[in-house]
Amino acid sequence: MPAPDVIVVGLGAMGSAAAWQLARRGRRVLGFDRFSPPHTMGSTHGRSRIIREAYFEHPGYVPLLRRAYECWAQLEQESGRRLLRQTGGLMAGPESGVLFTGARRSALEHGLPHEVLTAAEIRRRFPGFTPPDDTVGLLEPRAGMLWPEGCVEAALELARGAGAELRTGEAVTSWRADGDGVSVTSAGGTHRAPRLILSAGPWMPSLLGARGRALQVERQLFHWFAAARNAEMFRPERCPVAVWEYAPDRIFATQPDAGDGLKAGIHHEGETTDPEHVRREPTAEDESAMRRLVERYMPDAAGRVLEARVCLYTNTPDHHFLIDVHPDHPQVILASPCSGHGFKFASVIGEILADLATEGHSRFDLSPFALSRLGNVF
Repeated sequence: MPAPDVIVVGLGAMGSAAAWQLARRGRRVLGFDRFSPPHTMGSTHGRSRIIREAYFEHPGYVPLLRRAYECWAQLEQESGRRLLRQTGGLMAGPESGVLFTGARRSALEHGLPHEVLTAAEIRRRFPGFTPPDDTVGLLEPRAGMLWPEGCVEAALELARGAGAELRTGEAVTSWRADGDGVSVTSAGGTHRAPRLILSAGPWMPSLLGARGRALQVERQLFHWFAAARNAEMFRPERCPVAVWEYAPDRIFATQPDAGDGLKAGIHHEGETTDPEHVRREPTAEDESAMRRLVERYMPDAAGRVLEARVCLYTNTPDHHFLIDVHPDHPQVILASPCSGHGFKFASVIGEILADLATEGHSRFDLSPFALSRLGNVF
């Protein structure tokens, strides 16, 4: 292969999408991943991930989501795979809570189709759900599930088909920017390119050295439950994806049973760790914490656990994304961490990274994801 135009380090959600977008534009891409994506060692796995549009985190994400839907459809068309299933999505909690108020704000500011449901209406519409009486829900029709492993496989296959060289099972040990280019060293040698994209998820802190101290890796759990009763109520045809605020600022999410059981996960309550020392085996305590919530909000779904897996979040201090050029090296682009809510954006972030690497700018306002907002912590 001739010398690459762009080296991509980390081929999970963001890196695979960037490699695809760059290669389809005719750019020479060299990609590295220490494992063989899709794999279970980082953040991009779990069989299904929620995509939702009435974004409670901030309405500024909605334009990105609109484009993400288009890019996922593009990836489906080019790969011939089905990667997204719409089920509708319920954002439910106290009327004054962060989840409902944030989702409603995004829906109203961007004119998104939605319904507001009382607890009684939620129970009537979705008999498997048993929310507390003070619950209010925002139901959006376009939400659903992405298949993360399939998305990564599709992007990497298309990137290879367009000429990208993707080296899996080959960890990058160091990188150095000098002049107008970058040198990247792995077990296979040293390679140069004009541009470097670092999209290594939980390995970003180690790749960034002292500048990575602001980023924290968090241990998270997914559990899949067999229904105890009335399994048909939890099929995608009858059950939306759901995000629940079960206590002030405390959230868990559920996804309908698409063949592997009802999926449930608690959001942002895991211990701080790192990818080399994380406790990768789920524990009885992990299951107990998850089971209590499933029993409370959908008791008929709370049968035996079919499987549990550890996942990693890589978080910024404010839990917003990090997408920017390196403050010392403008030829180096940083993407991820995505703070536990980024997979749904991977398709559009791949496009953004390709734009930054080839054009030097993006049509989206990336200032909310800039390094400068972190002040002296980065």
